[in-house]
Amino acid sequence: MQFNFTHNDKTYSYNSTVFFDLSTPIRNGEENVNAYFLNPPKFEPFRAGGFVGSVALGGACNCEDIYFNAHGNGTHTECVGHISKETYTINQCLNQYMSVARLITVQPERLDSGDSIIPASVLDGVDLSESESIIIRSVPNGSDKLLKKYSGTNPTYLDASLTRRLANSGIKHLIIDLPSVDREEDGGKLLAHHAFWQYPENPRINATITELAYVPNDVLDGLYLLNLQIAAFESDASPSKPIIYPLTTA
Repeated sequence: MQFNFTHNDKTYSYNSTVFFDLSTPIRNGEENVNAYFLNPPKFEPFRAGGFVGSVALGGACNCEDIYFNAHGNGTHTECVGHISKETYTINQCLNQYMSVARLITVQPERLDSGDSIIPASVLDGVDLSESESIIIRSVPNGSDKLLKKYSGTNPTYLDASLTRRLANSGIKHLIIDLPSVDREEDGGKLLAHHAFWQYPENPRINATITELAYVPNDVLDGLYLLNLQIAAFESDASPSKPIIYPLTTA
């Protein structure tokens, strides 16, 4: 189906049957993307008395207990509650599920220290005037990102000046294909998180960060309609499913 909508006095069009799923699946066991030395997801049949939640094991239906940590077991969306003393939950903070998003592809920069960062300069020349969200795809961008084990590798992260610039530009939702906007070990500073949420000076309660997404190479840079889907978890983060629809000017 074809839909039109108006945003900032411009009319856009998208086809609801043409979309890209930017989430990484969460499976039972080791065959998952993983970060921060968190345990892999575990799916196991629920058991109570003589009941077993597995048809394969003789049960009447499948009913699994699932153990995972959103922050390192796949694509997840987090709110300012991730770094705040106050209790904020993603289910309360995320109140805008559809937004205009700009997808950009960036080449990380290698510092003298050996760290790989995405600097604020990647935004030079990028038009964010129509965007409420940004999706940052880093290169190289192989499909190995879907199963990569990031723990202990000091992966690429975002310079805090970049997330501060995004916040000052009014970007509400940031999506990256890396395990974190911050360095794996930074002494607990989490500078990029703080800069994006402007915490604690002026907390941006309704802004979100989505990490460990994956943007296939055949998805072109440009404007999209983002549908940011989460589970209704009253926690600082939830597994999520960012869906994007190519936009054209109607």
